Amino acid sequence: MRILILGGNGFIGKNLGCYLTRKGHMVISFDLEKKYDDTEHIKYVQGNFFKDEDFIPYLKNVDIVYHAISTINPGNSNDKYMQGYMCDFLQSIKLSDYSREYNFRIIYLSSGGTVYGYQEKLPIKEDALSTPINHYGNLKLCIENTYRTFNKQFGTDIVIARIANPYGPGQDYSKGVGFIDAALKRAIRHEPIEIWGDGLVIRDYIYINDVCHMLYSLIDYQGADPVFNISANCGSSQNDIINILRNLVPDISVKYLPARPVDVPAIILDNSKINMLCKERCLEIDEGIEIYYNYLIKREIN
Repeated sequence: MRILILGGNGFIGKNLGCYLTRKGHMVISFDLEKKYDDTEHIKYVQGNFFKDEDFIPYLKNVDIVYHAISTINPGNSNDKYMQGYMCDFLQSIKLSDYSREYNFRIIYLSSGGTVYGYQEKLPIKEDALSTPINHYGNLKLCIENTYRTFNKQFGTDIVIARIANPYGPGQDYSKGVGFIDAALKRAIRHEPIEIWGDGLVIRDYIYINDVCHMLYSLIDYQGADPVFNISANCGSSQNDIINILRNLVPDISVKYLPARPVDVPAIILDNSKINMLCKERCLEIDEGIEIYYNYLIKREIN
């Protein structure tokens, strides 16, 4: 297949592009900058998603478009919400219109960590009532709902992937997300690990390769319900992560800061639906952290 990744330089986009080429597909990686050299199976192109003339040429003659672009994150969305609604939302909806014209499937990378909001029943299934507590989650849900309306009214082919909390090679916590990434890098550098609150916030952390397995399995999905959780189906608190890290870096320093109102206490996503398509085993959290730790020691941390 010919596959376009919008946001191909990002953490998920870069890993997904490499994964898809290993599966034998031709990939076009689209982003604001061209950071990498082309290979036999992947072409990196520079362009602005918010300028139609930049990305429309790459929509022609593709089978799949992975939409992984977002200009805001959970931490800054309550300040930059208007940017998200005016830019991200409108352009994402235009993309669905182009999918009608050029006949390609969209796989939209949404957010499992923020779309659901407060939930009493864990793990959370895809049909749970979503009540986001920040504008990032609400923006994602707005795009999702509009995509589902397009599917029903116009027969578009759009699948929604609600991704939990990915971690692994290529992540950069300085961009506003990635507790495991931040904790590992700070531990290795002997810097204090910052935790907002008491460390009891629970998240469903999933290794990036497992994310790619699951996203890949959506390429051939033919069912009627387009929403899938992409998760490990297992919750770990920040304190749990610290305890795992102590086995790798014994002299860890932790700094507890005031809790943030944008953080839901617990998010664990039910992955039984995606597991009907994807048969790969998810790494346990301690396995994934050790693999990422060894990667950082060898390649990223001096």
